[in-house]
Amino acid sequence: MPAKAQNHNEIRYLPVLFWTSLGALVWITLLLYAGGFTTTIRAGMAFLDWPLSNGSINPEGWLQDKDMAAEHSHRLLGMVMGLLSIFLCVLAHVRKASPSVRRMGNWLVIIVITQGLLGGLRVKLDALNLEIDHNLYAQSFAVAHATLAQLFLCLLVAFVISTSRSWIERNAGFTSAPSPSLTTFGYVACGATVAQLIVGAIMRHAHAGLAIPTFPLTPHDTLIPPVFNFAIGIHFAHRVGAVIVTVAIIAFCIRVWKDSASRKAMGKSAAGLLALLLVQVALGALVIWKVRNEHVTTLHMLNGAFTLALCWSMTYRSLKPKFNANSAASTRGAAIVDSPSAIGQTAKA
Repeated sequence: MPAKAQNHNEIRYLPVLFWTSLGALVWITLLLYAGGFTTTIRAGMAFLDWPLSNGSINPEGWLQDKDMAAEHSHRLLGMVMGLLSIFLCVLAHVRKASPSVRRMGNWLVIIVITQGLLGGLRVKLDALNLEIDHNLYAQSFAVAHATLAQLFLCLLVAFVISTSRSWIERNAGFTSAPSPSLTTFGYVACGATVAQLIVGAIMRHAHAGLAIPTFPLTPHDTLIPPVFNFAIGIHFAHRVGAVIVTVAIIAFCIRVWKDSASRKAMGKSAAGLLALLLVQVALGALVIWKVRNEHVTTLHMLNGAFTLALCWSMTYRSLKPKFNANSAASTRGAAIVDSPSAIGQTAKA
């Protein structure tokens, strides 16, 4: 006899899994800041070897040297993040969390390992190690490393939400299903934000953060630079992307507030998302006005990650009523198949 599908109401809230994953989410904030700060001060090659640092897990004098402290701290934080991901995956399987949470746990491990390898390739294939006259290989892996970090963050956010009491017992705050278009607006806003973060990563690793040294106008008092090269082009693309992201997020928030179901569940989150957007614009301007101050620049990157995380969390939460409907339909289907009448009809056939 086929096994019955698991009803979403049978999924138990596991406090230890939720709080551990929430702790991992706090930890990744430190990791993102360390990675962003290392890139900002151009300390990614403070050590020419990997995975060890100068042949040691505790290199001599690393706390006294700014570049070494930044890079080695990033490596140590990343190592702990990997261990946390493995622990979350094992815990999800041992405590028999929902199938979707267990799958996300598996992917957390796969992605964090891939992320570590990308970071290692960024070092190993640097021009300083290859002794070549360009650094395209290292920069490509650095951009991939930065991008995958944002996707890992989104997966971890989904993991935290899926293990929360609100998701399991309170339908993620929804008393009724929101408009189907709400999720579409969320996907568009998340996609635009991810694209903007990728462009920003390319700009940072190409050292083009001050390619246009004035804001909001160019030094020629125009919105569009009169002359372009790669650095100016990628910098200008980042400014255009900021406008697109702003429009997409505002449209998403308006859609949240217009729908009664989503307004009750996510109205405050939408206000928080707009606040993060305003902070991001202000930090972007300060990066130029403060001539790429290392802390302002890093906070700009980190706040961008926060913006994506909140936007994605809202989009993911909006899917909860749909997940419930699919689960209920699956349960009804399994019940029909397992019923005596259905079995009898199958036998007659």
